[in-house]
Amino acid sequence: MSIYDDVEKIDAHMHYNCRRPALLEAARAERFRLVSINTEVPFFPSPGEQAAIIRDLNQHDETVISHLTTFTTVNWGAGGWPDQAIGQITSGMEQGAVGVKVWKNIGMELKDEDGDFVMIDHPSFDPVFEYCTSRDIPVLGHLGEPRNCWLPVSEMTVQGDRDYFETHPEYHMYRHPEYPSYEQQLAARDRRLRKHPDLRFIGAHLASLEWSVDRLADWLDRFPNAVVDLAERICHLQYQAVEEWEKVRNFVIEYQDRILYGTDLIDDETVSAEKVRSRIIRKWHMHWQFFATGDMMSVYKVEKPFKALNLESSVLKKIFRENALRWYPGLKTG
Repeated sequence: MSIYDDVEKIDAHMHYNCRRPALLEAARAERFRLVSINTEVPFFPSPGEQAAIIRDLNQHDETVISHLTTFTTVNWGAGGWPDQAIGQITSGMEQGAVGVKVWKNIGMELKDEDGDFVMIDHPSFDPVFEYCTSRDIPVLGHLGEPRNCWLPVSEMTVQGDRDYFETHPEYHMYRHPEYPSYEQQLAARDRRLRKHPDLRFIGAHLASLEWSVDRLADWLDRFPNAVVDLAERICHLQYQAVEEWEKVRNFVIEYQDRILYGTDLIDDETVSAEKVRSRIIRKWHMHWQFFATGDMMSVYKVEKPFKALNLESSVLKKIFRENALRWYPGLKTG
């Protein structure tokens, strides 16, 4: 794993929701740059406070952390809402953001005046996506959820999903059959992308197609201006590698230019600084081991052992650094 120390790396999807510098220190020590994703999540600080946190952290070292801005759905449906959203994006980009995040509350929470769910292909979002497309602003989309979300906990494939949906039953769609289905979520996302073929789009969390590298490859082929990030979905590749190691490895090699590394780690001071430091470093090393070595591995989230992918250094550099720089062109490194 010696190349790990030689490569400057980017964690292109995490959430820095507090002002302590613990993760900045870890990133410097491990030769990582961080991209914090501002998001309209109910249990996160407000998007404005998330942006303020990043500005304050940049006072420590602006070469270590960048961020994505977002727009809120507050006042959605009012006549001036698209201008409000575009104004939020404009302000965020002027303050140094390198892209825009769209979250699953569109499609899974937001409703119109008739009580119907508002999907991402709703015409009200047309001006927002036209604005981002015309200015080549990257959009990171967490739309829908992993397919496990629509299964009983006992049938989910990885422990991480079992843990998350037991903790957040409000997002466990198996419990909410009145919500749009998995396929409806992805179909709305794809209709939006077909409407804006030049949009620079990053499908968060393996574009919610984490369960099948075949299905994911088909999606990437259909949308050549889209890529995916790995945030909190590497375990799904590991799960598939238990039985189909060669298929998983071949997928990563074939689409090596369209995969961005990310962890989805959150620091909100709910655990000690030392624990969050050790947690992120452990993740970085374990993920590197999976992509860089040929070791047999066992991890908490996957029930059976699997073989690591043993990728060439040129592929590792793309996944862990170069692809993030290409798809977030505003991203600067020290």
